[in-house]
Amino acid sequence: MAAENKRPITIRVKRSATGKREDSAWEEFEVPWEPQMNVISALMAIQRSPKTKGGKDTSPVVWEQACLEEVCGSCTMLINGKVRQACTSLIDALSPNGEVIELEPMTKFPLVRDLIVDRSRMFDNLKRGKAWIFIDGTHALGAGPRQSPEEQEVAYPLSRCMTCGCCTEACPNVNDRSSFMGPAVVSQVRLFNMHPSGKMNANERLDAMMGEGGIAECGKAQNCVQVCPKEIPLTESLAVIGRDTLKRALFGWLLK
Repeated sequence: MAAENKRPITIRVKRSATGKREDSAWEEFEVPWEPQMNVISALMAIQRSPKTKGGKDTSPVVWEQACLEEVCGSCTMLINGKVRQACTSLIDALSPNGEVIELEPMTKFPLVRDLIVDRSRMFDNLKRGKAWIFIDGTHALGAGPRQSPEEQEVAYPLSRCMTCGCCTEACPNVNDRSSFMGPAVVSQVRLFNMHPSGKMNANERLDAMMGEGGIAECGKAQNCVQVCPKEIPLTESLAVIGRDTLKRALFGWLLK
């Protein structure tokens, strides 16, 4: 459809200047349509002229962005009720007939302001799960152990995680009454336990998964795999770590 025949796009944003969800209120904006426009483009148009649809002056909408190519995960938000990245959410797909587009911050993380949330919970949980490779010293250690092509094929999809928070947002077991670390952390534990060097600390990670907030608190809703933008086999990772922690619980005493 030609640009001149396109109606302006209406964007409703759930906003809070205080960082308190109880203070949140909707503001509606109207932005001109442009070809290949995404949600970030619409937010930038609002930023250039921060007036509501009714013509009232307001403050620019606040959000996060970085890579603009679905790699960093920083622009994750609720778009029309679904958690996803704003950079890859195209306006024409969201509003083919001029429908209102609603933007909200994620709900499973502390609100900072407007569409920005604090995802520190995920990074802290990665620390709890020891989701890294331990390296002794800063000197050159030479080439590490080789990994078979078969293991590489399994590991690569797991390595695509960008800690965006989509799976955490969709998981019903991540809430104020639970300490569950979330699917992304469990999957990263699987990834680093597969690594030739990471295997040396596999039991430490499994012990973390057997503790508070670990794999036992997964309710197997499988929402996580439905919303993952990188199509990571999260439910498979949950099953693998569930099996490995069971073996650790049953036979771990043999290693003592």
